[in-house]
Amino acid sequence: MLLSSPGLRPLRQTAGALGAVALIALGAVPAVADDGSSAAVTLGEIAPIDGVKPGSTFEPSVAFTNTGTAAADKVWLSYTVTRGLSHTELPSNCLRYEIPSYDEAPSKSEAVCEFDQTVKPGAVYAPEKALTLKALDRALYDRLRVVVGTTEPGLDENASEPVRGTGPAVKLAEQPDATPAAPGDGSHPDWDDADVKVTADNTADFKVAGAQLKGAVGDTVDLSVKFTNAGPAWVLRDSGVSATKVRIKMPAGTTVTRGHGFCEKVATGTYECGTSESWENEGEGETYTFKLKIAKAVPGAKGSVTLAGESRPFDRNKADDTADITLAASGSGGTTGGTTGGATGGTGSTGGDGGGSTTSTGGTGTSTQGSTGGSTSTGGGSATGTSGSTTVDGNLASTGSGATLPIAGAAAAAVVVGTGAILVVRRRRTDRP
Repeated sequence: MLLSSPGLRPLRQTAGALGAVALIALGAVPAVADDGSSAAVTLGEIAPIDGVKPGSTFEPSVAFTNTGTAAADKVWLSYTVTRGLSHTELPSNCLRYEIPSYDEAPSKSEAVCEFDQTVKPGAVYAPEKALTLKALDRALYDRLRVVVGTTEPGLDENASEPVRGTGPAVKLAEQPDATPAAPGDGSHPDWDDADVKVTADNTADFKVAGAQLKGAVGDTVDLSVKFTNAGPAWVLRDSGVSATKVRIKMPAGTTVTRGHGFCEKVATGTYECGTSESWENEGEGETYTFKLKIAKAVPGAKGSVTLAGESRPFDRNKADDTADITLAASGSGGTTGGTTGGATGGTGSTGGDGGGSTTSTGGTGTSTQGSTGGSTSTGGGSATGTSGSTTVDGNLASTGSGATLPIAGAAAAAVVVGTGAILVVRRRRTDRP
């Protein structure tokens, strides 16, 4: 998990950002001539592609150089695209297959074209007809990965059955006026690759939904808030970066007793949540669930859900970027319950309600203890705010109220109350979740 992107599952190692064709088949080695010379291939620069319109087609300019010392008898070019792009009609010397999402990579479509012809050393080549790609309605931040190799690429183990193109076969054409690419670093002379960003002129509406909570002091309630990508585009971030972040502030008077796996505490009563992947498909999103203990009734208590994290220039509707979490709490608790119990001499009806309703969060008064000590029950009743703490996903439970019982005050109360305080402490320990 990246601390900057809470909730993202750990990344496993893959063969690249798009897991391109498993690159080269296992056991394949570059062809070496009797005189020790060999072919090597290096792609020319492929510029990023910006501003494509959803529904339109475009042709990436792909060329490569044989930077080796011998001719290559055969060459393969592979084109892998993310789900906002698609292949159009392919030549008959190309195979296409689909790869589902796995290993923290989005789904993709791959076309592998075989060119059974000699490629001379020092010469630049390109397909005589460029491969055509289409931007789909969901296109926005997409990726094109191009791989050239002199050995046949292996099929991804998760790929569908290949489908052969139906268009006329395409050959490589020498480009005599093109500037040859410089040789690569030599670590893999039999193949080279390039990742190209493709940006479409499109939008995606990220939005959040709040919640309306209701309960009595002492109740534990379920909080569920949602983030949705309303589209029309899907959104792909760089590997390891959350598609977005959602900041959730809990209503005052509540304590989080159980958090969500994609969220981490960033302040008292505030959590920041990430997404399960580095992309969010159109029409999909995340639901974040928490369990909240109502520690005390705070009139007009309100929390919030707000989009945060990476910039969203594609999201032009800002009205749904924030939503409220409201809480209608009935009953009494916290300072109010404690004061009532002390003023009435700790009677069974008021001392018990004030303390008993919040025993899980530090409340100590009961109807029995309320009648035992008269004014001494004030110490127990007034401690019913949010002094209790519960571990939640490695963090202490947070509270929106911020009212806690100082340890020094508890110690002083223990001296005054005596054996009664010992019973209170024991009750606190057994009442913790």
